[in-house]
Amino acid sequence: AEVDTSAYDAVFVDPARRGGRGRIFDPEAYSPPLSWAVGAALAAPLAALKIAPGIPHEAIPAEAAAEWISDGGDVKEAVLWFGTDTPASHRATLLPGGASLWTPLATMLPDPEVRPVGRYLYEPDGAVIRAHLVAEVAARVEGGLVDETIAYVTSDTLHATPYATAYEITDRIPFNVKKLKALLREREVGILTVKKRGSAVEPEELRRKVKPQGGNAATVFLTRVAGAPTMLIGHPAPPPA
Repeated sequence: AEVDTSAYDAVFVDPARRGGRGRIFDPEAYSPPLSWAVGAALAAPLAALKIAPGIPHEAIPAEAAAEWISDGGDVKEAVLWFGTDTPASHRATLLPGGASLWTPLATMLPDPEVRPVGRYLYEPDGAVIRAHLVAEVAARVEGGLVDETIAYVTSDTLHATPYATAYEITDRIPFNVKKLKALLREREVGILTVKKRGSAVEPEELRRKVKPQGGNAATVFLTRVAGAPTMLIGHPAPPPA
């Protein structure tokens, strides 16, 4: 049953987001529905509503400060904050370090421009991506996107940032398993990390096909560059001097 919360100074709502068939994606199918929770929040001086991290941004009320929280790069929670001193904004908070990237909705940057792949590739934290703050990270590292639909940032300069992991890119080749296998054999790569964004290829499937052997390590990104299926090969960048 829905509860009358009008007599309280602060309201916290944690709607049930799982049903008999598993996870619920429609915010109005939460229990209680998001619209009821938002109404209760707006009627109180202070309020916090837990939501699914994957909530459509158009479902977030304009009065809320939305925060996405990650732990070790994996997005774990999302919260809508309401209050007299809480401007409409997006925030990405990264645990365990506690770094927090905050931007009011009114000053959020437009999507970065697509640019050629540079020396470095930045992989934004999951909370940054969910909060739609990739543009803010790109500005900090003087970068652009490898593709207009992909949340990988490329730059020719190395910057220290808690909001993305930097990789130094050594090779860029069109998607071709045979070419990748030959390159890894030549480099004696036996420790292969496979990451993907915008690719249907499963990392374990690729690893089985290339059969990495050797004492060296590398990271391969399966992605799209300016719309074309591409493999970017590199390794974690050392901390900037």
